[in-house]
Amino acid sequence: MRRAGRELYDTRPTAVSLPNALRYVLGRMEGDDVATLRGSVRSAASDFTDRLDRAQRDLGRVGANRLRDGDTVMTHCHSTDALSCVEHAVDQGKELSAIVKETRPRFQGRITAGELRDLGVDVTVIVDNAARRYLDDTDHVLVGADSIAADGGVVNKIGTSGLAVNARERGVPIMVAAQTIKLHPDTLTGHAVEIEMRDEAEVLDDDDRAEVGDVAVRNPAFDVTPPRYVDAIVTESGQFPPESIVTLMRELFGESVDRPWEEPIE
Repeated sequence: MRRAGRELYDTRPTAVSLPNALRYVLGRMEGDDVATLRGSVRSAASDFTDRLDRAQRDLGRVGANRLRDGDTVMTHCHSTDALSCVEHAVDQGKELSAIVKETRPRFQGRITAGELRDLGVDVTVIVDNAARRYLDDTDHVLVGADSIAADGGVVNKIGTSGLAVNARERGVPIMVAAQTIKLHPDTLTGHAVEIEMRDEAEVLDDDDRAEVGDVAVRNPAFDVTPPRYVDAIVTESGQFPPESIVTLMRELFGESVDRPWEEPIE
């Protein structure tokens, strides 16, 4: 199990929900025989998924309270936590509109657009470079997070930080919706969040390369939005200014962080 945990951990260096899931499950693995060990792991995994479902519902209720009837939100990438805020606002009877960035290179914004339409939200899809133009028509920027550092920095899909800077200049508040599983406890001790680089073919496929020629391609999956550009981080535990996230992180994880997948195999 620890060997499998190490292999899983290495697959996604940026998104912290995976190592936090491993902490929860492997940290509750116990027993002196295979059957007992298996049972403890299955029980912990089931309890963990139940906690995630409850957390997303609770987060959605908190985030919905920040949205007013008639508001327009702008989204970037696809986030089920952000969608939960909209869904609960709609359930409260609020009518919302959304400006959805397409979010290249993998166009995750199209997923968001479809799910928002299913909720009855009026959706307009824009290319990423048009965001600044349409911020004047926006009441809230609503994004998710892949990791949140102890200083309140938000690691999310590449392009989030540029959107945040433009939104602050336009006076549009930025709300980050993220369950506490997205808090990165390693950053309490100075660990830097590694930014994952994705396949170059997502930007230029073989046919594109044949046409463009021999050029270098860089495809970072995430960027870091400094806390000064974030108005609120909404979690299942409530909403927090980014500067207060370190307090919540210490309450949840303490000052030291277990890495059970690194324990030696006996």
